Amino acid sequence: MQFHMISGGPKPVAPFSHAVETDGFVFVTGQMPDTPDAPGVLPEGIEAQTRNVMENLKTVLAGLELGLEHVVMCRVYLTEFKRDYAAMNETYRSYFAADRLPARTCVGVTGLAYDALIEIDLVVKRP
Repeated sequence: MQFHMISGGPKPVAPFSHAVETDGFVFVTGQMPDTPDAPGVLPEGIEAQTRNVMENLKTVLAGLELGLEHVVMCRVYLTEFKRDYAAMNETYRSYFAADRLPARTCVGVTGLAYDALIEIDLVVKRP
């Protein structure tokens, strides 16, 4: 296994690696909606938070010479599921080609670090 910490990547909120790689698969830790330049500072609203999460995921993937086109599975965690599900989907969808949407699970949770509205983790396959 390889344990990856990406230079310039998002600051972890707990003791974990940005990603762990094994047998051609990369497991990317769930990302928060803050930015590498402002850890713990979150924008207002699910659209802005979803964009920040996706940009953080792209940063981690780029540090591994991968991209969203390599994503096999996403797991989305929402603290306000009923309120934010549709708006999150609209923003999330814009990051993937219409014919290459990863498998996905989306669940409502009671809380996330930083009181975030959203967190997303990934399973990626190295080409």
